[in-house]
Amino acid sequence: MQKQAIGVFDSGIGGLTILRALRKTLPHENFIYFGDTANVPYGGKSKAAVTRLALAVARFLESQKVKLIVIACNTASAQALSSLRKQLRVPVVGVISPGAQAAVAATQKQKIAVLGTQGTIESQAYVKAIHKYNKTARVFQQACPLFVPLAEEGFAHKPAAKLIASEYLAPVKKSGADTVILGCTHYPILKDLLARLLGPQITLVDSADTLAVTVQSFLQKNHLASTNGHGKLKLYASDDPKKFTQSAHKLLGEKITSATLKKLSL
Repeated sequence: MQKQAIGVFDSGIGGLTILRALRKTLPHENFIYFGDTANVPYGGKSKAAVTRLALAVARFLESQKVKLIVIACNTASAQALSSLRKQLRVPVVGVISPGAQAAVAATQKQKIAVLGTQGTIESQAYVKAIHKYNKTARVFQQACPLFVPLAEEGFAHKPAAKLIASEYLAPVKKSGADTVILGCTHYPILKDLLARLLGPQITLVDSADTLAVTVQSFLQKNHLASTNGHGKLKLYASDDPKKFTQSAHKLLGEKITSATLKKLSL
């Protein structure tokens, strides 16, 4: 099983920020990434819809005989992780807990803000996870629904992104939080802009590196880690694989094989 691939999925390109960290930390591992571009974004969908989509993607990855599935999507992690763990034979890891743990370790004032999709915010998943590690921490949440389309359409460096981000971040600044969780895997694409607007006194938590270490520990503990060779990458997208491949090339910073179109069986 050591040579079997790790499956990773997100609603679109955001999870590629997770994949990038995973490939850096685990260079010997093979990966299969699925971008559900036909159904992006997940953030505004109901829990039932997100669970149905996540399960369809996860079942496809399971059919590819992966040894582990990483939900590189905060919304799916918040709303579908427990269902996937119950219905799949393959172990499943989400992004919420590693991000919460990193934020608790970073905060000095015990005040943490979470930026996320509407679905992630409404689930209270980050609030519960943060309080698991620090019961007295104060948590402020801010839904940022327009960040995902800005990232997907390559608008992260456009004037519109700055205007929208300024609106979303104004109440975050007033909250007094000294640590801000980027609670959606699309948001690191806007990380430079968010850092400038929030200022150097606020720590941004991107769960990608923390999650990569979590996955590494899981593989080692369960004797599933690949220890030699250069890991291969296979990309799938449920719509417009050409556009997805172009985005993946930019975000991963490496030469990649074109994504394969794969329609979901719902």
